[in-house]
Amino acid sequence: MGQFSVTIYGATGSVLSDNQHILPALQLDPASTVISAEIAPAMTGASDMSQTVPIDLEKMPEGFRLQRLTFLATRKCFAGMAGSFIGREELLLKQLIKHVETFIGSDTLEIPSLFHQEPLRKRILIGLNIDLIVQHVSQYLRQENRTALEPIFDEDEPIGRTGDMRTWYTTKPTIVATKSHISHVVGDAGWEGYAANVLEKSDKVRSYVKNDHLGFEIYYLWNGSKRRYVPDFIVEASNSCLLVLEIKGQKSPQNDAKHAALEEWVAAVNEEKRFGSWSWAVAYEPHEVDDIIIAL
Repeated sequence: MGQFSVTIYGATGSVLSDNQHILPALQLDPASTVISAEIAPAMTGASDMSQTVPIDLEKMPEGFRLQRLTFLATRKCFAGMAGSFIGREELLLKQLIKHVETFIGSDTLEIPSLFHQEPLRKRILIGLNIDLIVQHVSQYLRQENRTALEPIFDEDEPIGRTGDMRTWYTTKPTIVATKSHISHVVGDAGWEGYAANVLEKSDKVRSYVKNDHLGFEIYYLWNGSKRRYVPDFIVEASNSCLLVLEIKGQKSPQNDAKHAALEEWVAAVNEEKRFGSWSWAVAYEPHEVDDIIIAL
């Protein structure tokens, strides 16, 4: 597995971003990438499947030239960073081209299929997953000279409280909660109920709430569009520290993007200093919930 770190320099030569993150590998799965399609003429809403014409993307090499793909990915990265970059935009663009080109050409970009290692098929796979590549690389481009992370508050309801929760009804299985302002916890997933029981019984937990109908959402960028991420629990420890607890069954690039946004949210709230000390954690297995709570 290949790895490399990312550094972005400012106009004067000072380091704007040298987070020394080792860029982890990104795997492109050919099985989940569509490389062919079929079209058929339609009359009055009905398709004439006898006239189906296949479209094979492998026969369209001009749209998948490596140089074009590099510039396309760079343009998307640039669009996300240009507004906050301190320095000349052409300097940022030049460096982004270098980093994107290096990443695409390295074995950090994994394709687990010998068939798709053929240059044209590989370029097609890269082209069809360009937003995923941009999202992956962009996570590790940060400016270290920013003075602070400033949270942006909702204009209508800047601060949410569990005490403002309205009554609502469900047919899903529930658990009676004694350490929460909300009377019941809805077990949406198999072991969210297990997590609620751990929180109820632990001496380390003063109170908690399942983030259901609370409106606590974190925005993140995925595949070029803004998405909403709803963490699972908010926990108040006996030492008054606050924890955002996420319950996940598996790791994935999209979940990594969610957690990167959560990490930034926690950092911004801690810099605000008005809402106590916050942290976050993710449990991928049920037993990890116990470990996370014990560490509070």
